Amino acid sequence: MQNQTRIIIENVSPQLDCGANAIKRIVGQKVVVTADLFSDGHDVLESCVKFKHESDEYSQEVRMTPTVNDEWIAEFKVEKQGFYTYYVEGWVDYALNWQHGTERKIQDNQYVKSELLEGAEYVRAILALATSDEVDYLNTLAYYFTTESEYENAIREATSYRLKSFFKKYPIRFLENKSLELKVYVDRKKALFSTWYEFFPRSASPDEGRHGTFKDCERLLQRVADMGFDTLYFPPIHPIGEVNRKGKNNATTAEYGNVGSPWGIGSHHGGHQSTHPELGTIDDFKALVHKAQELGIEVAMDYALQAAPDHPYVKDFPQWFKWRPDGTVQYAENPPKKYQDIQPIYFESSDWKNLWKELLDVALFWIEECNIKIYRVDNPHTKPFYFWGWLIAEIKKKHPDVLFLAEAFTRPKIMNELAKQGFSQSYTYFTWRNSKKELTDYVEELTQSEQKEFYRPNFWPNTPDINPFALQSGNESVHLQKYFLAATLSSSVGIYGPVFEYMVCAPMAAGKEEYLNSEKYEYYKWNWEKQNKLTTLITKVNAIRKEQDSLQQTNNIVFCDTNNEQVMAYYKFDDNKQNETLMVVSLDAFNTSQAMVRIPLEQLGNQPIHVTDLITGNTYFWDKEWNFVVLSPELPFHLFKIQK
Repeated sequence: MQNQTRIIIENVSPQLDCGANAIKRIVGQKVVVTADLFSDGHDVLESCVKFKHESDEYSQEVRMTPTVNDEWIAEFKVEKQGFYTYYVEGWVDYALNWQHGTERKIQDNQYVKSELLEGAEYVRAILALATSDEVDYLNTLAYYFTTESEYENAIREATSYRLKSFFKKYPIRFLENKSLELKVYVDRKKALFSTWYEFFPRSASPDEGRHGTFKDCERLLQRVADMGFDTLYFPPIHPIGEVNRKGKNNATTAEYGNVGSPWGIGSHHGGHQSTHPELGTIDDFKALVHKAQELGIEVAMDYALQAAPDHPYVKDFPQWFKWRPDGTVQYAENPPKKYQDIQPIYFESSDWKNLWKELLDVALFWIEECNIKIYRVDNPHTKPFYFWGWLIAEIKKKHPDVLFLAEAFTRPKIMNELAKQGFSQSYTYFTWRNSKKELTDYVEELTQSEQKEFYRPNFWPNTPDINPFALQSGNESVHLQKYFLAATLSSSVGIYGPVFEYMVCAPMAAGKEEYLNSEKYEYYKWNWEKQNKLTTLITKVNAIRKEQDSLQQTNNIVFCDTNNEQVMAYYKFDDNKQNETLMVVSLDAFNTSQAMVRIPLEQLGNQPIHVTDLITGNTYFWDKEWNFVVLSPELPFHLFKIQK
């Protein structure tokens, strides 16, 4: 039989998949909870949100406030990493209901002696909850309510705000109802705000024709730090397979001296718990990670669950791979692409439990041996969703600081599901969004739909796998636009360099979004000391991101009207609106753009503002709703800090 209650609680938000998955926050953020809550009749209702961190013994609560149409709202702040639970509780508040009804009768000049006797019962009911000072007042009230000669005092106090505050403070929750318990997972701030730089460590050598080493990478850390990047991501650092090794430009046959793809992991030198011998030892890698940390950089490793044909797993655990009837193994394919140097792991193996344990051990090895706290996960959409949910949860139990970036450019629902399974950040379609409408629609989808509760975007203009058509012209203005948009629309951004900032852009072939002479299959000698406008402005933008809290989140964004379809503008703010910025970007790489921009006065308190362009230092006073801007291809953006 159903428990007796009069309260209906519906449409509790935020929640994912009826509570099956957790929403996401970082330490210090708020969870704003809304719910529809109502009852039969016209009685006074009360409700609260109860919340608790997984390590706490008792719940805290915050009372909800009614808005319109039976919707109630409250918010609470998450202070610690890990899981919180929260739910809505509601009840008919008979004491407040009594006070409200009695007040209306008194206003109608009715004699309320009977009602006062009833009120005395409500007062006595909370005596045991009150402090000693409060007890004196409540006893006085009970005396007033039950003594004929104190009638005037009684009706004055019966309708007082002071009594109402006691009933609010000590509610009697008779026949209460509560919603389903929901979850929120709380990460450290790096999950929301990060600035990534990727390069191939084997291209770090200053000497022509020599394979780079971890020691060579140490020399480049200061450059990465000086440009304002706080996360350095390396493609796989493990031994590279020699069987079916790929040659330059993805040639199926490697020539002598070809170094192969780092994603073809494993050889007689070892597998996923080994380093490539030409890069250096695990101790060398540990020294690199430590040096990076001293400069404020976290090293992110590639977690790529696949094997070269000569990976030790293939010989020692053949059951972890899918074998054809003729005795050959199925290599990886993504038609028309073929990866003959890679054997996908067979997750449907009957030995899946030992497989899962081994893959967990691999991740834990680098975390515990080398203090790795960030993984960029290669092609997670080709492995079971529930494997990721399990693996991430197991790692978070021991190491809650560890973050995971999902490298999945695939169908939207699959990318969303990976985020729901626990990935801290996700690659996005930003790489291919170029027009004003495409960018606006996509960012509004990420920030205004349910995705804002669980999907943390990381905007990359390019990757070693993707040489997007927009960048293939080598146009400097386009490169400036793309980085600025990525770095100011999203709080997490990354580039594959130095290819991006040096505008290396030749495609493998017309109509292909792949790099000619890609570093995936060979190493380069770069002039790492080279400076240009891109390195200068990337450094400037990254420094501004660190100074402006409004740029350290993604969801607080409002797009502003302009009268030029080649100019887009957007306003961002921190949660407390103590830091506000306005970005204006020209999407025309060849012509000077002029536009009138409508500032969001309703968001700014309907008052004039001063704006300072943090790129140039120029300051303007805007006292009108529409304001004039000019942008050239040489500097196609403004980044205004707003001061009221």
